Amino acid sequence: MNATVAQLTARSLLGGRRVILLITLPGVLVLLAIIARGLAGQDNDVAVGVLSGFALATLVPLLGLIAGTGAIGPEIDDGSIIYLLSKPLSRFSIATTKVVVAVAVISVFAAVPTLLAGLILTGASNLAVAFALGALVAGAAYGALFVLLAVMTRHAVVIGLLYALIWETLVGSYVPGARALSIRQWALAVTEKALGRRAGDLNVESAVSLGVGIAFLLIVIVGCTWFAGSRLRSLRLTSDE
Repeated sequence: MNATVAQLTARSLLGGRRVILLITLPGVLVLLAIIARGLAGQDNDVAVGVLSGFALATLVPLLGLIAGTGAIGPEIDDGSIIYLLSKPLSRFSIATTKVVVAVAVISVFAAVPTLLAGLILTGASNLAVAFALGALVAGAAYGALFVLLAVMTRHAVVIGLLYALIWETLVGSYVPGARALSIRQWALAVTEKALGRRAGDLNVESAVSLGVGIAFLLIVIVGCTWFAGSRLRSLRLTSDE
């Protein structure tokens, strides 16, 4: 972890047009929660539909894509990454810093709005906290995954968008065999555990157990961060990269 790299990365993520998306997407969630509360009142089934179907399945992966690819992708695209790689810094330290900053941004713009939306929909309820925890751990996995994707290819945004919208939102939500390989389902295992006995009544059920979900989340977070650092070590310090 390098403080200077973290500062530069945060400044890049929170500047320009990218921050507009980071604010707009959570705003849509909160607005949707306000409308749903106004129309349906305090309805836990509606709350679960919004928090699981929109926040975990759509909002978090999209914010992960924006923050993860934005943490390092632009530097690779314009070639300015060569100045960073020419410094006496560990490539793994750079990758770790990029992931940490991306995850921090996702936490602020995904987990916090999910908590707020849950409180709007249900009032003072552990349902809001449970889904916020799910958004937090999912955001960490998405952040690491999309940082790696940005290091691996210049088409990270397109590939990541297809992954987020097709795999996580559709395939990972409805196809039985594929659900076990979905970050959303792993995060949902954390949400289910946080809800305790209420999970069954609210129809909140993950395709994997808590132990499997946490294990897969850690594998993605640690593995993607390590591979991103390894890939940075192999980048040539030329403008072609």
